[in-house]
Amino acid sequence: MSARRRHIAHLYLHGVPGEAPYEDVIDYLSGITPHVQALPPNGVQMDLTSALRYFDLSPYDMVQTALIRLKLFYGIDVSAGLAGNRMLAAMAADASAPGETTWVPAERAAEWLYPRPLTALPGVGRATADTLTRYGLHTVGQLADLPPATLQRLLGVGQARLLAERARGHDPRPVAPAEPAAQLTADLVLDRDCLDPAQHHRAVLGLAERIGIRLRGERQVAGRLTLTVRYADRSSTTRTRALPEATAHSPALAATALGLLAALGLQRARVRGYALRADALRPAGTACRQLSMDPGDDRARAAEAAADRARRRFGPGAVRPATLAD
Repeated sequence: MSARRRHIAHLYLHGVPGEAPYEDVIDYLSGITPHVQALPPNGVQMDLTSALRYFDLSPYDMVQTALIRLKLFYGIDVSAGLAGNRMLAAMAADASAPGETTWVPAERAAEWLYPRPLTALPGVGRATADTLTRYGLHTVGQLADLPPATLQRLLGVGQARLLAERARGHDPRPVAPAEPAAQLTADLVLDRDCLDPAQHHRAVLGLAERIGIRLRGERQVAGRLTLTVRYADRSSTTRTRALPEATAHSPALAATALGLLAALGLQRARVRGYALRADALRPAGTACRQLSMDPGDDRARAAEAAADRARRRFGPGAVRPATLAD
């Protein structure tokens, strides 16, 4: 870890209306600092250290400015924590009410951390807390002051070392802007029951398009799709299928997603929602693609790349497939 003092902000977003606004918030915060890590569904962390000199603001004022703008532009209330590392910032955000910021300066970190209950410390679950409580340990400070050998006898070597470091307020993890997601999900909830097969087809096609745009934006490919359809009686059906090859190409994703839809045989089912999940993700640079003799495939991929560039410049609604046009 750098010797320079870090300033990490952790934000909990309250009342985010959907997936797209959350992505918009991440994009907005990335304009403050490039060191932004999304923690879906409603968390985000920022390393403000390199941005302070540019904006000529204190860490606290920078966080307050972000909170005011998130409320103004997106209608989102935020609980914020500000501290010298990721763990303390997250704990400070947990201790904040919506619209408030808890700042834990480095010189006061031990004073703020030590009186807190054991369960506030990341890594202390119910079973661990019960074990420690039986030996009269109730606060983070008591855990920090315990001799290492004693703590190891109670919890084992690995967990004891980790919790001892955390109890002293240490967390060397950097904010990782490009941390890959384990899966991507797009969903659609309807206002009323839908019995129209054409509308089912259109909805799933739209979800596949959204997944493809996100995969390409994050430079990942998916190896498997899962389609879940929810019905008016609150039951649901789920089908999973591996893709012929890992891809982020929207037509290829759509073909598999529509195959899953056809396999469900919905007929006259009263549908209220759809969810499409892509997993088995990996970096796009590691994927292999079967070459095609069809020149139309190359043209489709070139058009897709051009559409992605237009969306990045003019917004997500700038280009869409004709089948999804209003």
